[in-house]
Amino acid sequence: MGEREHEREHVRVAVVGSGFGGLGAAVRLRREGVTDFVVLERASSVGGTWRDNSYPGCACDVPSHLYSFSFAPNPDWPRTFSGREHIRAYLEHVTDTFRLRPHIRFDSEVKRMTWNAERLCWDIETSSGNLSADIVVSATGPLSDPKIPDIPGLDSFPGKVFHSARWDHDYDLCGKRVAMVGTGASAIQIVPAIQPDVSRLTLFQRTPPWVMPRVDRAISDAERWLHRQLPVTSQLRRGLLWGIRELQVQAFTKRPNQLGFVEQLARRNMARAIKDPALRAKLTPDYRIGCKRILLSSDYYPALAQPNVDVVASGLAEVRGSTLVAADGSEAEVDAIVFGTGFHVTDMPIAERVVGADGRTLAETWKGGMEALRGASAAGFPNWMTIIGPNTGLGNSSMILMIESQLNYLADFVRQLDVLGVPPGPSGSGGGRVALDARPSAVRAWNHRVQERMKRTVWNAGGCTSWYLDASGRNTTLWPGTTAEFRRATRRVDLAEYEVLRAPAAEQTAKKAEKKTEKKTEKKAGVDA
Repeated sequence: MGEREHEREHVRVAVVGSGFGGLGAAVRLRREGVTDFVVLERASSVGGTWRDNSYPGCACDVPSHLYSFSFAPNPDWPRTFSGREHIRAYLEHVTDTFRLRPHIRFDSEVKRMTWNAERLCWDIETSSGNLSADIVVSATGPLSDPKIPDIPGLDSFPGKVFHSARWDHDYDLCGKRVAMVGTGASAIQIVPAIQPDVSRLTLFQRTPPWVMPRVDRAISDAERWLHRQLPVTSQLRRGLLWGIRELQVQAFTKRPNQLGFVEQLARRNMARAIKDPALRAKLTPDYRIGCKRILLSSDYYPALAQPNVDVVASGLAEVRGSTLVAADGSEAEVDAIVFGTGFHVTDMPIAERVVGADGRTLAETWKGGMEALRGASAAGFPNWMTIIGPNTGLGNSSMILMIESQLNYLADFVRQLDVLGVPPGPSGSGGGRVALDARPSAVRAWNHRVQERMKRTVWNAGGCTSWYLDASGRNTTLWPGTTAEFRRATRRVDLAEYEVLRAPAAEQTAKKAEKKTEKKTEKKAGVDA
């Protein structure tokens, strides 16, 4: 067993996932001079959530020039808000530009990652083979595993059922009676995209969202030419978009009452398209804007006003054959059900597959709620880092900004390990691996500060229940500050927040090196005397 263990392929870093987080980590590792790494991807292509979400109307609600890497600007974005196909093409471009394909292993789903305390590395089982790694970077993302609610009778539904993130393109919705369950970011894009084609669309709305106009337009050839010829103009555009959103943060995090004016704008947006007072009443939220994600759409409300659309102001409670029954007792006969019910965000499935130093899974450790030091490191899981971890999400800006901050932290984490590591002896043997394990006290202190700040944010105090909150009502998803604050907090690794672990061989080598240094010092002292 021991021999086979050492024959197993070993890499310096294993990155899990090839969305923005995974590809960003791969680029950063290469820029840091680390080339001994692999990217493990369960699918057959890159793209993450932008590969998986192929539903009609899929697009981003963050401006294009802000929803891209600072180190890989794209002067040729065709629209101010990009569609899914443009973002996916951008990620393919990043993959090729930075020569990442040789590092990517497609169709390699991670089944289990187990910390090997003796060798100070992670033993990784994948669907395409096993390997080990000094460091694991988990970049699976919170929007990767769809969540379908447990609805009584759903299994007996005779029609078609699928989630928005697993769209069935072989099933033609034209002329069908379709139920859309949910009113989140995906649903408000799907509804106007399919409404003209279906015979009847029934929207099951548990909680109405606040919707603002989506001011989208084509970016002119002149603008794109200018961005190509003068890259600084693209940087200025990105900086302006970033600055505006940074100025908005205080209203979300410290002064939610200031958002009343924004609510007035949202009400006017609704009133322009929804003339029926009864329908308008159904669609008007009873919580402070921003408590749930503010959605952007200029065609959602007009679609709901069409004669072939019914809005059920209640959640789906039961399925009886082809009849859907809402919590308020209303019924609808449908041929297909589309779930726009979100993802496993506060209970990420990858956590079930990560086994730490004490033999417990990350899911077991996080049973009382997710928490990680600076959104990256979990106590008891040495040399394991997550991108877009607990409390790193945003309610009003681009997640790419947060990802890049975490990449800075990752880069310094690798540097610190290199500095702390014991160099190999003359024969190439004797070098030992080093690991950094977040101290429980540091994780608790960080999480306490975050949760204290979270109390007065609109996400906690706005009077709603959202996917930002876990089962116990704690907000383990969002960051209660500016992106600039987070960048400062993750600029470098504070070794005082970590315990340094050394493999037995490394400890012996380190002691020998110390003794050798001591003898040299003593000898030199004798000569000087």
